[in-house]
Amino acid sequence: MRDATVTPNGDRIRWVEIPGREPVRLYLHGLGASSPVYYAAAAAHPLLTGHRSLLLDLLGFGISDRPADFPYTLEAHADAVAAAVRAAGAERVEVIGHSLGGAVAIALAHRHPGLVSRLVLVDAVIDPVTPSPGPGSGGIASLTEEEFLAGGRERVERWAGPFWWATMRLAGPEALHRSAVHRCRATVPALREQLHGLDLPRTFLFPEADGELPGAERLRAAGVVLEAVPDCGHNIMIDNPDGFAKTVAAALA
Repeated sequence: MRDATVTPNGDRIRWVEIPGREPVRLYLHGLGASSPVYYAAAAAHPLLTGHRSLLLDLLGFGISDRPADFPYTLEAHADAVAAAVRAAGAERVEVIGHSLGGAVAIALAHRHPGLVSRLVLVDAVIDPVTPSPGPGSGGIASLTEEEFLAGGRERVERWAGPFWWATMRLAGPEALHRSAVHRCRATVPALREQLHGLDLPRTFLFPEADGELPGAERLRAAGVVLEAVPDCGHNIMIDNPDGFAKTVAAALA
């Protein structure tokens, strides 16, 4: 395990590092998840081994620190990740970002030009979501922070299920709520527009059963490669590790 200080208060991001050759690969997890848990099998897949890989936990999640005074916006997450990557001595990274981690990856590439060489988005968040009661980040964001801290977290545990809760319970409550809120909100410029404007190779993986996301033709026109992965749900790397590894390896070839 490695770590780096990423805030003026001394808060640390931590990651599990796999040694290997350049270019460095950076794995970013989704809301309430943890990169060493969600990506371990994929990073060890024969099609993806051999590169130096950072399985990094966003600030507030997994093995990283959980400061209560951090804003947990997509931009703040991206800047903290950039600080960790530079502290790791990596000048350019290939980023694989799942869900919320994909949104952070887009913001990272937009805000820190030259740091990201390739981008693989795994069923990533690229549009605002209207908060509404129920499972998912929209359900968390439908509560005020006061409501969430006063008992909403227990409500979330009931619908998250044992797999997701295994890592979600490690998240700081402020981190979980604020990240969910900002995952649902629009960014300026819009996250989708940021993705359109990036001048680097970009691939978007989505579950084949879900069909293509809205605006697929405009994404293609902007140079984004869309790849359907069969036999999986939202957690593509866990549901179909072989299909995930094959598609990611092709995107990073």
